[in-house]
Amino acid sequence: MLTPFFKASWLIARKDLIAEFRSREMLSTMAVFAILSLLIFSFALDLDRVARQEAISGVLWVTVAFATILGLNRSLAMEREQGGLEAMLTASISRVSIFLGKLVGNFLFSISVGVLLLAMAVVLYNLSGLSLWLLVLMPLGTLGLTTVGTLLATMTAQTRARDSLLPIVMLPMALPVVLAAVKATTAALSNMPVADWQTWIEMLVLIDVIYLVTCYAMYGFVLEE
Repeated sequence: MLTPFFKASWLIARKDLIAEFRSREMLSTMAVFAILSLLIFSFALDLDRVARQEAISGVLWVTVAFATILGLNRSLAMEREQGGLEAMLTASISRVSIFLGKLVGNFLFSISVGVLLLAMAVVLYNLSGLSLWLLVLMPLGTLGLTTVGTLLATMTAQTRARDSLLPIVMLPMALPVVLAAVKATTAALSNMPVADWQTWIEMLVLIDVIYLVTCYAMYGFVLEE
């Protein structure tokens, strides 16, 4: 039996998933952007195979980060345009349950795009296969991006310049996640011993925990503003 807090969060996430299933607008936009970005980088690095092999981790995570920003902008814009956020604020539910519900929906959209990009990277960059560690790194990195992104997207949703403002405020905050994810992914693709780069995994987990706790604590104040 779900508590009222988790039930409210689940209903919010379910609402986002159902709305996206019907329209297929946000996920398709994110996927098209991510695929085109990966293709462009692939063609640009085609003449230098060594550079392409070394750059794949950065290309992958930069693409995931920008696709996540695109999805977050659209997600909160829809709530604002359709009055969904105001309706949730007038409901007798915890403000933090709104954060958890939106986070779950945003995470599922972003991780779907990330998995698609991993599959494409195998083909475009001639990878022999995917390290099982990437199946751990992708959710960890995506969680950090969507956690801080959900908070910042809510903050900028009420501004006129929200489409351009969110990347400006989010990218510096997302830099620790992207840096740790790129370093760990590069090591995983190079088949380095885990002991040599497990620090990056631990750092990624620590960043996720810090972002989750901080955004959880701040979200109620952000909504009040």
